[in-house]
Amino acid sequence: MVSAMIGSFISAMATVLGALPLLFVKKLSEKWKDVLVAFTAGIMVSATTFGLIPQALEESKLWILTVGLLIGILVLDLIEKNVPHIDVERYKGIKQFDTKSLLVIIALFIHNIPEGLSTGFSYASANEGLGPMIAIAIGAQNIPEGLILAVFLIQSQVSKLRSLLIVAVTGLVEVVSAVIGFFAASYISMLIGFGLAFAAGAMLFIVYKELIPETHGHGFERPATYSFIIGLLVMIYISYFFG
Repeated sequence: MVSAMIGSFISAMATVLGALPLLFVKKLSEKWKDVLVAFTAGIMVSATTFGLIPQALEESKLWILTVGLLIGILVLDLIEKNVPHIDVERYKGIKQFDTKSLLVIIALFIHNIPEGLSTGFSYASANEGLGPMIAIAIGAQNIPEGLILAVFLIQSQVSKLRSLLIVAVTGLVEVVSAVIGFFAASYISMLIGFGLAFAAGAMLFIVYKELIPETHGHGFERPATYSFIIGLLVMIYISYFFG
């Protein structure tokens, strides 16, 4: 459990890492945001394809993998329909921190729950290297998310230091949900395969619904594509070294 807590905490604090550049620069270019998000997408696809899905098959049966993956997609779809968080950077009209700002932050809390569960399920599996691998993948996804939230808060006239603190708090929900996922999978062994498949479905939904479209709307599709491939290769190397 300690490993799961440490891994999920580091993954969660990657959200803060994404927000840190805004302490020193006023704005990050669209090109670099697209490259960063695409790199994240490559990491998540690689972690899902070469980590979560094979391990889910090893821990359970094909039908459990299928059901878990589809439920992961459906859960993220329901969350996305009710609390879309990738649009926070488009709320340009908010001039101060108000109720609408608070709703956006609550939405991010909800979005972070499946991510934390993914880390917890991974640490509970028989593959010791899977937990750190998925923590790295989720952490990579948290970097651009932290950047987007920080941009939104600063535009809402929240101070930079306070914005950084809020970003950190939104990430901590992943630690709590990771612990819940770890304990649930540890006490119900058949839940591990299902949980890993659930995590795979959730991550694939995030990649295809949010990350990839986000990198193809500003005219930087080609560098984003190369960044995606590099991210995929980086995660393959990480998975290789973690065994």
